This record gives sequence, C-alpha cells and structure tokens, in this order.
Amino acid sequence: MTDGLGSTRECHETVFIVDDDESIREGLCNLLEAVGINAKSYATAEGFSAYWSEAMAGCLLLDARLPGISGVEFQERLRKAGVRIPVIFMTAHGDIPMVRKVMKAGAIEFLTKPFQKEELLHAVGQAFVFDRARRKEEGIIATVRARVNSLTSREREVMAMVTSGLMNKQIAGELNLSEITVKLHRRQVMEKMQAGSLAELVKMCERVKPSSWPGPRV
Repeated sequence: MTDGLGSTRECHETVFIVDDDESIREGLCNLLEAVGINAKSYATAEGFSAYWSEAMAGCLLLDARLPGISGVEFQERLRKAGVRIPVIFMTAHGDIPMVRKVMKAGAIEFLTKPFQKEELLHAVGQAFVFDRARRKEEGIIATVRARVNSLTSREREVMAMVTSGLMNKQIAGELNLSEITVKLHRRQVMEKMQAGSLAELVKMCERVKPSSWPGPRV
C-alpha cells in the first residue's frame, strides 16, 4: 500500500505473443511456460485485439511484420487508443529507422530473430516491472477520482483554492463565506480525500485534474 491509496492487486501476468509463424508462437509459449511465465499467442494483431481487455496484466511480444495490420502500425493504434501495455518488438528483418520509430513510441525492447532465451527473459522482466508500476498508478488515480466524486461542488471549490495556495481568509473572501465555514469545508475535504496533510492533498490533486474543478476567481 502506498500513499494510503491502495495497492496493486495480484493478477496473472501474461506474455501475449503476436506472430504469424505458428512454429515461433509455439516455441515461445513453450519457452516461457517452462520457466513459469504464462503465455498466450495470436497469429494477427486483430486476433489479440479481440481478446484484450484493460483488466489483463503483462506485456505484448509483437512481431514487427504481420499480415494485415503490421506490428508497427498496431503499436501506434494502441498508443492512440490509450492502451499502455508494454510492448516488446521482435523481427528477423528490422532496420534502424524501424527500431528508432518503435522505441521512440515507447517499446520496451527490440529483439532480432533468432534471439537468445536470456534476451527474451530479460526484456519480459523489464516489461512486467513497467506494467506493475503502470497498474499501480492507475489504481491510485481511480481511488483519488472516486474520492473527488464524493465531494460536494462547494468542497471541490475549496479544495481547488486550498491546493493552489490560498489561505482560509482569502478563500472566504473569494467565495463570500465566513472563515469558520471555510474551515468546516476544508476539514470535510481532508476527511473525504483521506489526506493526512495539505502536502498529501496537493499530491493527490496533481494526479487527477478534473476540468470541472473551479479555480480561484481573479
């Protein structure tokens, strides 16, 4: 548990393999499962897309050259769709421009076939670490958003002003309230957001910045 915001749930991490060569898919699955890593394979990017859900954990081991949507094109589609699963590329026919493109787009690693078992396992380990951090952060954000949604409109106003650095007296003037009322709202905000300090509240608000939050009037 971190920052009082919950922890990453245990889940079944999987390497999702996308390669049009059945023998490669089978060999990779056998290799990974032999060392205790769950693996699932697909012949096309479309096949993986039909199965994928945001609740899944792990990484994508993606052939750069595929029939239909290429691996490079598929990475771009995932990025535009906001799907943040870590991607490890593999290919027998890579070139420097391709490597630069996919790495710039966020790929974890680019493996040239045939690659060594150790290379693959190292890349998968890195991808799993990245994915755990991603899921942990997403869980924290979801928790903070739920707490924000529990606030009244007035409490959101007060929170926005408090976290922007205004004092109670200034907030009271901005909202035409008494300082006592501002203090009550502020206490409610701290309790509902489960923040132990102003610094912790600010940190939460930095993670999620709803456009509906009103700022100080000028």
